[in-house]
Amino acid sequence: MRRTGLVTVALVVVLGVGGCAKKSPAAAPAASPPAAPPPAGPLTPPPQPPLAPPIPVPDHDPLDAADLDAVNAYVRRAGLLGDVYFDYDRAELGETARGQLERNAAFLGSRPEFAVAIEGHCDERGSAEYNLALGERRASAAHAYLGRLGLETGRLQTVSYGKERPVCTSSDGGCWKQNRRAGFVIVARRGPS
Repeated sequence: MRRTGLVTVALVVVLGVGGCAKKSPAAAPAASPPAAPPPAGPLTPPPQPPLAPPIPVPDHDPLDAADLDAVNAYVRRAGLLGDVYFDYDRAELGETARGQLERNAAFLGSRPEFAVAIEGHCDERGSAEYNLALGERRASAAHAYLGRLGLETGRLQTVSYGKERPVCTSSDGGCWKQNRRAGFVIVARRGPS
């Protein structure tokens, strides 16, 4: 019986503890009220990235420079006087060459103060004498075509360098094509006629 008494006491304790009122959990802190919306007003756009600096506009025409080397450098960069290319061992003007000469004539027509040398060039194949003669025929063909387009031929001179002034020095077909040309160089600035 003693055992039964112990069991009973244990039950009373367990039930007594289980029967006690449960503690309510601690109340969560009160949430703070939501932040007030910003005052209504005009919306400001996000800041724009800074603009790129403007491209400087020269205060003078680069073609009016006294230094003709500077003028020629500008003309080449701007593509105002392009070279005319020829087929191997030929001095006849193809369609592409005539188109380039027409663009050159438009530029030269707008700048009558320039006197121009038309330089005939060849690739490295053939003798020096042969290439000098071929270069002259190429320069003369460009000169004649510019005259037919209405340019005053007195401001155009021709010179042949044959194979002496290549723009490309590799011994291959791509390089030879670049050297078979008539090039244009402003050689003087003429006064008013």
